[in-house]
Amino acid sequence: MLILGIETSCDETAVAILRDDEVLTNLVSSQLLHQQFGGVVPEFASREHMRLLNQMVTDTFKLSEIKPENIDGVAVTRGPGLMGALLVGLSFAKGLAYSLNKPLLGVNHVEGHIMANFLTCPELKFPFLCLLVSGGHTQIADINDFGDYQTFGRSVDDAAGEAFDKAGRILELPYPGGPQIDRLAHQGDPEFYKFPRAKVRSDHFDFSFSGLKTAMLYLVRQRGRDWTQEHLADLCASYQEAIVDVLKVNTFKVAKSQRAKKIVLAGGVAANSRLREVFENEAARLGIELILPSLKYCTDNAAMIARAGLEMLKRGQISSYSVSAVPNLRLSNN
Repeated sequence: MLILGIETSCDETAVAILRDDEVLTNLVSSQLLHQQFGGVVPEFASREHMRLLNQMVTDTFKLSEIKPENIDGVAVTRGPGLMGALLVGLSFAKGLAYSLNKPLLGVNHVEGHIMANFLTCPELKFPFLCLLVSGGHTQIADINDFGDYQTFGRSVDDAAGEAFDKAGRILELPYPGGPQIDRLAHQGDPEFYKFPRAKVRSDHFDFSFSGLKTAMLYLVRQRGRDWTQEHLADLCASYQEAIVDVLKVNTFKVAKSQRAKKIVLAGGVAANSRLREVFENEAARLGIELILPSLKYCTDNAAMIARAGLEMLKRGQISSYSVSAVPNLRLSNN
């Protein structure tokens, strides 16, 4: 099957063509204009998607040497994300699918991140335990099958990626802060400062990262900018360690309680080098198989949307042209 994937949920405009599990083309344009604002400006993001999308779709067909009439479906992100940005991609996909008389596949962006692992590891089989960790989501879920999920824990406030980016702003690092903290942490001491590890009082394995961000803010205010710059790498390493430690503890607690034999990481923060290292070591120690997505499929891309769309098409889950964008769409049973 040939699937065209379109992703416009936030500040990446992405288009891909997938032949089964083979990625023929995967174009991503990151909107660097947001760096001057220290975060994504929704109106600017929507306009950039409108400016880029048509040409990127044209380029994708040309590079893959696939004719538009030969695709089997058009997969597009319908949520979660920024409403305006989602509408640009969804409207374009509806028009294209209609004009080509092809199935429209409205994809849950979160499911796309999970399915990205099948691009890296085509032999991957359901079920598996998944830690989904990104700028907007942090949750642990049993992936019994496509559309059949059981959530064991999620962030009650900031997502892990959001905590990284907010700390980046506090430390006056370029946006996005997560990759910058990861880069600087390689030169720092993770034991330099003991940041708090929040424990949420609930029956679930939930996360809380807002207190960690606040601890960084108060520390920088108390010690001053000169001290902060002098110990920047150490602060990044210590802060990163606090996030990774909590993710590790909760995920492997769930794995132990569910007797999981396989753990999969998904989402943009799955590209974090320390997270990957810690999970590899812990999984090896416990004899659990660990699947890590390729770095190019961790952050937002259209290949993962196409892969989720492929799964929908296989199962006859075709979307109607009335399907709407849902900014707060959650991972739930289909």
